[in-house]
Amino acid sequence: MPDPGDGESADRRAELASRLQAVRARVDAACAAAGRDPSAVQLLPVTKFFPASDVLALVESGAVEFGESREPEAGRKADEVRAVSGRSDLRFHMIGQLQRNKAKTVARWADRVHSVDSPKLAHALDRAVGTARESGDRDGALEVLIQIGLDDDEAKGRGGVVEDELLTLANGIEQSANLRLCGLMVITPLHGSAEAWMAKAAGIAQRFIAEHPGAAELSAGMSGDLEIAVKYGSTCVRVGTAIMGDRPVISP
Repeated sequence: MPDPGDGESADRRAELASRLQAVRARVDAACAAAGRDPSAVQLLPVTKFFPASDVLALVESGAVEFGESREPEAGRKADEVRAVSGRSDLRFHMIGQLQRNKAKTVARWADRVHSVDSPKLAHALDRAVGTARESGDRDGALEVLIQIGLDDDEAKGRGGVVEDELLTLANGIEQSANLRLCGLMVITPLHGSAEAWMAKAAGIAQRFIAEHPGAAELSAGMSGDLEIAVKYGSTCVRVGTAIMGDRPVISP
């Protein structure tokens, strides 16, 4: 007897495939407008709040990297997706603010952390990754991005270091045994012009790359402003709603 949920599952897979294709088209168009190679900009579906079945549906549509920001939900989901798919090439990114007490669990499943914003967090991740490598829970170093606070007031609430503290943090990460510095991440403040904030981020990134040429990635842009982010040099746009749809209602 057919599973009554099969039709609903097929509809959801088709919806996700269509949404993913539409956002890829937006990224391609933004790259064309900016005179950039589309291969230089990663589209990272943000799958937080959504079930492993949605991630698996995106895998069927060609996605291999996913953004998460809720632990322990993210760790359980990453384990399930990897086990069910049997794929070894899938990668999971921690994109949200991260508390030091979560470093141990995140170090087990995350391939990249976008939100390193303090020496203390970097040190906690370095130690946690070292422990995970020793126990066989992971292979290799953890890729990290430093989150930049574009506005001092916003940085206090949303994380991020100010530019004056950036190089000190970057140097510390580069001296660690278990972290690999890949670049910067920004979240534009809610107030002001997104274009002005992205221009500021691009300036910070340019100055940073002059000091750390091997860490040239810039994670910037989401569903509403990815075109602006691509214009100003983003190498990774983190897209949730435009791909996944509205956040599901979660019971308290």
